[in-house]
Amino acid sequence: MALPMRVLVTGGSGLVGKAIEHVVQQEGGKLEGEEWIFLSSKQADLVDVEQTRAVFEKYRPTHVIHLAAKVGGLYLHMRENLQFLRDNIKINDNVLQTAHESGVTKVVSCLSSCIFPDKTTYPIDETMIHNGSPHDSNFGYSHAKRMIDVQNRAYFQQYGRCYTAVIPTNVFGPHDNFNIENGHVLSALINKTYKAKKEGTPVTVCGSGAPRRQFIYSLVRVLTQSLCVQYYLTFAVGFLSVGEKDEISIKEAVDMIAKALDFKGEIHFDTTMSDGQMKKTASNGKLRRLLPDFSFTPLNEAIKMTCDWFENNYNIART
Repeated sequence: MALPMRVLVTGGSGLVGKAIEHVVQQEGGKLEGEEWIFLSSKQADLVDVEQTRAVFEKYRPTHVIHLAAKVGGLYLHMRENLQFLRDNIKINDNVLQTAHESGVTKVVSCLSSCIFPDKTTYPIDETMIHNGSPHDSNFGYSHAKRMIDVQNRAYFQQYGRCYTAVIPTNVFGPHDNFNIENGHVLSALINKTYKAKKEGTPVTVCGSGAPRRQFIYSLVRVLTQSLCVQYYLTFAVGFLSVGEKDEISIKEAVDMIAKALDFKGEIHFDTTMSDGQMKKTASNGKLRRLLPDFSFTPLNEAIKMTCDWFENNYNIART
């Protein structure tokens, strides 16, 4: 007799973890008999193997959605590439090996589009992860995340484990890290613009505003569906992204944020600061073959909903 499904979500208090929790608990995403555990870093430091093992012994998951990672914005990555490399390698190895030792049936990990080669042809797809070096700005994090794909292949080859990964592009939404210094680009800019509006000052954007990105809203149902463990039968990775035509520049994103927050002040671009990788255009062909009729939340609507959430939760979110 099959055991009831117990899903452990690492990084459960973060952006994507909170989105999955919302779908599971408020939108009927939880099936009868299932148990979902959303683990935060306050409950266990997954860099530590003993704490990782203790979590698995306590909850005895049958399935794992692995979202936990040491993450940050562009400039924090540039300063601390070694720490991002070491911490993320430890986290990923501890979770995957402990899952294997505990007999976990399936693990779905969350990768990032930044792991792809800096010098490449576009659009990038799932077969191109290891075709060259990632961008210098975040090579530590990128190589650590790439190793999840390598480990998944090895667990499948050696033990037949169905451990896989998805690659969402530039996720944002409620419960993101909105820290101006260390947050991801869109959420940091929301905080920066909100603060400038309150203080009556210009917004200064790091870089030229020319880099282009494909942004997706965290509460879009396809994100949580694609991470749900019951859908995967092999170790093969898959992109989660809007289409190539929906890629926009950072300048265009800033203009959408300014409109959503009704910011009327000046916007300056500090071209002495690094732009990072200029583009990461991803193909969502594999996703479209699986879900041909799915439509993403329009970006201007998603930015407005995120700005509204930020304003309503400013005292919590701004840090």
